[in-house]
Amino acid sequence: MTHHVQRAIDLPLRSGLTRSQLWEAADQGLIKCWEIGRQRATRFPDLAQRCLADELPVLGWKGGVSRSLKKNEKYGSLKYLAQWQGLRGENLDIDLREERSLTCSRTKMRVTFTPDRSKYFNQVAEAEA
Repeated sequence: MTHHVQRAIDLPLRSGLTRSQLWEAADQGLIKCWEIGRQRATRFPDLAQRCLADELPVLGWKGGVSRSLKKNEKYGSLKYLAQWQGLRGENLDIDLREERSLTCSRTKMRVTFTPDRSKYFNQVAEAEA
């Protein structure tokens, strides 16, 4: 099984793949998330600029921050990290076994992107309690 998902920014977007090939392959959908980020960078250049300025804007996956919270840290999805890398025009480079932390330049919130889904799903339950 692949533990490190990498893809060069100069490779063309993939086409003709099934839903299963896109989301359930060894890359766990990270390449598709990254490709969506690349496409959004073209359609939403302001969003791409925010990502390039090290902001972590709200996207379709857990990990973005719209404001500072009392607790100055939270967990996010590796899918968010993949899309963020695509928005920044970076190569996709994610290790499926490791956590990676980034701090949003705007809110100063620290987000740890983790392969452990329970960390960010439990976080929602705690916030609502």
